[in-house]
Amino acid sequence: MSNPNAKSIAVLGGGITGLAAAHRLTVLGHRVQLFEQGPRLGGSIQTETADGWLVESGPNSFQESAPEISALLRELGLQREILEASPAAKNRYLVRKGRVLPVPSSPAAFFRTPLFSPGAKLRLLAEIFASRRNRIGDLGLAAFVRAHFGQELLDYAVQPLVSGIYAGDPEKLSTRHAFPKLWELERTHGSLLRGQMAAARARRKQGLSPLSRIISFPRGLQTLPEALAARLPAGTVALKARVDGLVPGSRWAVIWHDGQRAQSDSFDAVVSALPAAPLARLTVGAFGEDSLASLASIESPPVSSLFLGFRREQVTHPLDGFGVLIPALEKRAMLGVLFSSTPFPGRAPTGHVALTVMIGGSLQPELAAQPPEKLWAAVRGDLRELLGVTGEPVFRRHAFWPHAIPQYHLGHERHLATMTACENLNPGLFIGGNARDGIALPNCLLSGERLAQRAAEHVSAPRS
Repeated sequence: MSNPNAKSIAVLGGGITGLAAAHRLTVLGHRVQLFEQGPRLGGSIQTETADGWLVESGPNSFQESAPEISALLRELGLQREILEASPAAKNRYLVRKGRVLPVPSSPAAFFRTPLFSPGAKLRLLAEIFASRRNRIGDLGLAAFVRAHFGQELLDYAVQPLVSGIYAGDPEKLSTRHAFPKLWELERTHGSLLRGQMAAARARRKQGLSPLSRIISFPRGLQTLPEALAARLPAGTVALKARVDGLVPGSRWAVIWHDGQRAQSDSFDAVVSALPAAPLARLTVGAFGEDSLASLASIESPPVSSLFLGFRREQVTHPLDGFGVLIPALEKRAMLGVLFSSTPFPGRAPTGHVALTVMIGGSLQPELAAQPPEKLWAAVRGDLRELLGVTGEPVFRRHAFWPHAIPQYHLGHERHLATMTACENLNPGLFIGGNARDGIALPNCLLSGERLAQRAAEHVSAPRS
């Protein structure tokens, strides 16, 4: 049914946030034009199938962590296609002193594990008695974790976890912005452990699972952006379309370039789902007076992903888990290794296994930019020692992300304030995406939904 109050809305960026926003605005009956600078949609979500292998160059899975995400999957007709990660994927591994050790999954296993010293275990046990703290300002994640659990748990648990999530440096990351749930647990409970136990009890009372499930699809994660794009009307998407400037007025002028000539189109509102770097280059105002240039200082370190396929007998480790993370103190060339063929079926041909090696990030950015042959040379010794990998891979793919993941460093609130100020000065402009609303795929989906709702409310509001 057509919307008699339909307005025209520009969406900048064809990653998962922009696609979610464009889809929702279309459902609400508005006319949407989506501008994507690259040749394809989906952003970092990129799936390839070849010779029986399924390769994810970006995210490998995501958590169905909110009711809105479940509702969107049903709306897109994807509910029946969902693959839930196998029980084996619940296992996680960490490296200490060259040994690959399972992360304990229960209190009893924690006190038996050789991952941590007796002193570190007692320090964690004592944390449950921590009192509430009234912090005046933000705190770096490393200092925050030291205050609760000590140096050893920071080095051998939290730092590798941060590498797995942000490819970042816990000394620089903001607890309040990068890990807001931890910040809130300390504020409300004092003890993080006590807070997590209270949250688990609350979920049980609501009949919810203690943990949200990890999911993908038989054809990989690219299924999701493809499903969103398929719901958009013909002519909605402009690829290889770089937006250079926005000029507010009775209607917004969007200045963009198709590689041959500059063009200008007008809209009732503009939604930006651009990453930090292109957002910083965007001029806002007739003379670019409302600058977002300071966002260029948001660090987004490079990461390389090396997908390696082997015959099963080439790998002695059982690969009975999601993967292994490697603390920086271990001085390895890898951030971690995903056991890509374990969580979901169909990722490797029969009799074969797949590993995805992550390299680079904030602590080793120079490694990420190496060509695939040098990357393989850098990690093959680590793979042999840690996982018992022998011989050459029978299949290989390499993906390089020069600006992989935005880092929410200490002081990130100034970037949030810049985006908020630009919106306030320019009603009808709405900014979201992974530089503002969280880096995980579920955060990006929810950001797109919120952007669409805000824009729809704006264009539907009566004008004075």
